[in-house]
Amino acid sequence: MRQFRRRREGATDYRKRLALLKSGEARAVVRVTNRQVLIQLIRFAKQGDEVVAAVSSQQLGALGWKGSGTSIPAAYLSGLLAARNAQAAGETRAVLDIGRVTPTPGGRVFAVLKGLVDGGLEVPHSDTLYPGEERIRGEHISKATAKQVEKVSAAIKEAKA
Repeated sequence: MRQFRRRREGATDYRKRLALLKSGEARAVVRVTNRQVLIQLIRFAKQGDEVVAAVSSQQLGALGWKGSGTSIPAAYLSGLLAARNAQAAGETRAVLDIGRVTPTPGGRVFAVLKGLVDGGLEVPHSDTLYPGEERIRGEHISKATAKQVEKVSAAIKEAKA
């Protein structure tokens, strides 16, 4: 029997995907590349998955973010922005889909999760997975980064209202 191409390449775990699809909720798909954090809210449809909302950490630049697109604060802010866009599209619940990434407590994918939850999206999770508050605020990088996080976070929340 011939396997699916994405299975052979190790790109898709079809058992995990089926379990996520059976939940009936939208999937909050998080992918971290070398330059950015990508978040998509995807609904299953028989014709093909439909992207309800999508955010890239590069979009934070328009809100005043000058730091790295792959840092923990950037991941958190991207999650906040994704939650805002998802709610504007009428979504209130989702399940986290981190793909084939090894889940590391305190990692960037869980910073995105915290951003999604703080933004008002209901996502089943455990609070023990989140990075520390000082890391989310960017205090481990610099004081200037911590100020930027506050400024961009306020801009996202203002646009939400």
